Amino acid sequence: MHRRLIAPGALAASLLLAIPATAASYSPGAPGIGDPYYPAYGNGGYDVSHYDLRLQYQPETDKLEGTATLLARTTQDLSRFNLDFLLDVSEVRVNGTKASFTTSGEHELEITPKNPLPKDTAVTVVVRYSGVPSSKKAYGFTSWHRTPDGGVGANEPEAAWWWFPSNDHPLDKATYDVSVAVPDGSQAISNGTLQSVSSRAGWTRYSWRSNKPQATYLATLAVGKFDLTTGTSESGIPIVNAYSKDLGDNYGAARASIERTGEVADWLSEYFGPYPFNALGGYVPNTDTGYALETQTRPFYSPRQFASGTNVSVVVHELAHQWYGDYVSVTGWKDIWINEGFARYAQWLWSEHEGEGTAQEIADYVYASRAADDPFWTVKPGDPGPENQFHIAVYDRGALALQALRNEIGDEAFFAVLKGWPKKYGHGNATVGDFVKYAEEVSGQPLASLFDTWLYQAAKPGAPAARAVSIAPRSQEVPVRPKSWKKIAATNSVHEG
Repeated sequence: MHRRLIAPGALAASLLLAIPATAASYSPGAPGIGDPYYPAYGNGGYDVSHYDLRLQYQPETDKLEGTATLLARTTQDLSRFNLDFLLDVSEVRVNGTKASFTTSGEHELEITPKNPLPKDTAVTVVVRYSGVPSSKKAYGFTSWHRTPDGGVGANEPEAAWWWFPSNDHPLDKATYDVSVAVPDGSQAISNGTLQSVSSRAGWTRYSWRSNKPQATYLATLAVGKFDLTTGTSESGIPIVNAYSKDLGDNYGAARASIERTGEVADWLSEYFGPYPFNALGGYVPNTDTGYALETQTRPFYSPRQFASGTNVSVVVHELAHQWYGDYVSVTGWKDIWINEGFARYAQWLWSEHEGEGTAQEIADYVYASRAADDPFWTVKPGDPGPENQFHIAVYDRGALALQALRNEIGDEAFFAVLKGWPKKYGHGNATVGDFVKYAEEVSGQPLASLFDTWLYQAAKPGAPAARAVSIAPRSQEVPVRPKSWKKIAATNSVHEG
């Protein structure tokens, strides 16, 4: 064969002529969605509308195999894009055609489709994968909980990477179908409603559906041997609860607490508006973690939450998140107060409901029981920083800010805000700034200064500021500790390992 020599410049010119003029506009999607707290979390260039996860899990070995199908739409002319994922990938297809892929960073799966993807194009991505979730770590930790009878995916702000590829940030919510085959005798628990159960050749497949937009960290999978209870709330929402058969002495207290889920959800709807989803429940696997998590429609609880007896207060907290955190999600992780301050305040309202201390009494106690030089006051709930995202101040000082708001604008406006906010931003995302504006609209009062004092100053609000919103105690003595405080404090490790 006669080789024809081409000068480098001529070669470059000929290649440019061969590429469509529009190809220059195609570029890789960003490896992060733009959250300053977690720059590598989520991805740019596309938006997912639906996840279909077809999985098989072996509890004995912690081996997970799966095929994930993502329905998405491009938000730019896309030459390459990332998914957040840790397990081993064997094949990726984009719109039916094999795509090349590699890994980068701590948790990035980089996918290059055979053909670039124009902006605003519907895209189907299929990822085949397998691996042992408990063997994978990113940033030195794992969000997969190995249990004696299986495993659990549940954590915040990240859990998806260990069991399905995703655009892992609350800004990209989607619907889900999760179908999991497990050995006969085990069960697979996930979000939403149980669509079907079928058995074949020693395996039982559980198919769950979450039909409302759901953030990736709120998707959950638990495999183990559970006692299941089913029912319906008074308002007509179906309930599925699951309790590990290995809970030991915590079993009774866990059931006595979580079986009140329907009652609590109906009670919360009086404050927050109609329950926003079509399923309810909770599950308690045999984990050694200390936290609970508001996984959408079916919160995760650790056995330790019930080590001292029943704890309906933590059930109130996680169910309050169904409105504040799940239905309305943060725009960025710095907005975490919209989740945690409100869920904690729901516990204060429950204390009032149970006659164990009013929200005012709890607020007075929180304010007075911590000295001005307590580091608690240096954390700013409105923007705590990633290192303090789940600091107790985000919860307790965050709820204190709400009591200050309540006293400032009065009960009628305050409870109108609590109920109207989820309706206004339902199935979407919002910021702390959005909440401040909304509270001002509803109350007709300027509130920027109040929120600055209680959410953004790295110091204890002084006595004049506290007295202005009726929070400072009437004397120098710390008020009597409300009866409910022990139960509320028992959930202070809600997001701590």
